[in-house]
Amino acid sequence: MDAKMFCFQCQEAAKGTGCTIKGVCGKDDETANRMDLLLFVTKGVSVVATLLRNAGVEVPAHINRFVVDALFSTITNANFDIESITGRIVNGLKFRDQLKEEAAGHGIELPVIDELVWKGDESTFEGKALTVGVLREANPDIRSLKELIIYGLKGMAAYVEHAGNLGFEEKDLHAFIQHALAETLRKDLSAEQLTALVLETGSYGVKAMALLDKANTSSYGNPEITQVNIGVRNNPAILISGHDLKDMEELLAQTEGTGVDVYTHSEMLPANYYPAFKKYKHFVGNYGNAWWKQREEFESFNGPILFTTNCIVPPLEEASYKDRVYTTNSTGFPGWKHIPSREDGKTKDFSEIIAHAKRCDAPKEIEHGQITGGFAHNQVMALADKVIDAVKSGAIRKFVVMAGCDGRMKSRNYYTEFASELPSDCVILTAGCAKYRYNKLPLGDIGGIPRVLDAGQCNDSYSLAVIAMKLQEAFGLEDINELPIVYNIAWYEQKAVIVLLALLSLGVKNIHLGPTLPAFLSPNVAKVLVENFGIGTISTVDEDIEKLILA
Repeated sequence: MDAKMFCFQCQEAAKGTGCTIKGVCGKDDETANRMDLLLFVTKGVSVVATLLRNAGVEVPAHINRFVVDALFSTITNANFDIESITGRIVNGLKFRDQLKEEAAGHGIELPVIDELVWKGDESTFEGKALTVGVLREANPDIRSLKELIIYGLKGMAAYVEHAGNLGFEEKDLHAFIQHALAETLRKDLSAEQLTALVLETGSYGVKAMALLDKANTSSYGNPEITQVNIGVRNNPAILISGHDLKDMEELLAQTEGTGVDVYTHSEMLPANYYPAFKKYKHFVGNYGNAWWKQREEFESFNGPILFTTNCIVPPLEEASYKDRVYTTNSTGFPGWKHIPSREDGKTKDFSEIIAHAKRCDAPKEIEHGQITGGFAHNQVMALADKVIDAVKSGAIRKFVVMAGCDGRMKSRNYYTEFASELPSDCVILTAGCAKYRYNKLPLGDIGGIPRVLDAGQCNDSYSLAVIAMKLQEAFGLEDINELPIVYNIAWYEQKAVIVLLALLSLGVKNIHLGPTLPAFLSPNVAKVLVENFGIGTISTVDEDIEKLILA
């Protein structure tokens, strides 16, 4: 069968090379191609915006928001709604042409490239989309480096959007995202120049994560060690998934006193760690596990579910929960109700989903007990003396960073086995939904220090970098790689890509990445990463414990 699409941005790319008929994520070929066209248009917007900015002209805030939203909506599992993607393309073309007029008024000469001269309408979108995808770049190494940059920018855009929703903006982040997108259109950049841009993307990724950390902690306090309930109460409830803490805040405020409880799901689990949310008595705890188990867990939850960001799994035809899922922000799915964005500083209106919850049964309990989290950098550094003493005494042999994503492949059982088989003098540092592979294991503690220290969401991998740099300083080491820290990271989508690039930009080497290396890394680009940064992939649990821990 001839290819209908091509996408290789996530870890589950078909056959380890790319999805060509339908996305393993569940995205159909028409929607995937329409996303290619949205990126094409967004690159054109970014070219003009960058030229205007370089000429000293202020780029309007709505352009920055458009670029970030366009990138975020094309992240794996974020948006399956072709109509909402098409609407973004229409807006992008309008914004591009407005910027072109602005540039002409300032005497700015624009390059003659397809991204700027193509005049399309919705009747031509389908045909055009087939010509602007990933394989448009014929050179596999140049393609690999450009896509590595773009996927890093997608992850960065997610963090910039979350910070922006809390009122925290840094113009240089928007400027870099647009500049880097524009650079991917250049034909004259060498592999060496693109590699430098890859590392620069990682450096700006650190800034984006630092900004979001500041936004979250300034708004809601520093995460603190918390015992999170994983059982249920006998009230109707809403399950909130994703990463956006502003949505969490507004949903809790609007459900207070309504008789409707709120539970977190998957990547929203760390909301339980923030002091500002603990005042809400109807904030019960966490329900379920990582994103890929939602088909069974949404059935038993009984109430409505709110997706604030990516990690949607298309429901089966017979799913009973299809009519009680809501999306917001950059997410979307055909037939699901979408809660509009905030306007003019007003809060979102969650009244419809609250009314829906009141008509539903209480959640069915699927587990009970507690899990511990809240070990972001501020909390861990409060324990610094204890941690340092444990390392110096030999009570802690090594820290193992096992941050990142979870996924459906059976090969990811490796991470549960790896955590289980780690020597008892090793501590796991984690962030992201990868933790669901081991955060409920009875791994105990070392002198009161839990053996799984959960910093939070994937963006809280920044906390793990801060912890490493603080320990480097405390031990008086010149090289961060001299620390007793090893990296065994799981990845799935583009937010994990920017975390990887951020770590590389900080000089971290010898990162093991699994369960497979990205399909978008050409053999030559993979070789560069192996030779220059020691990037490797996983093997067997026994072999990797021998290599990473015991050697």
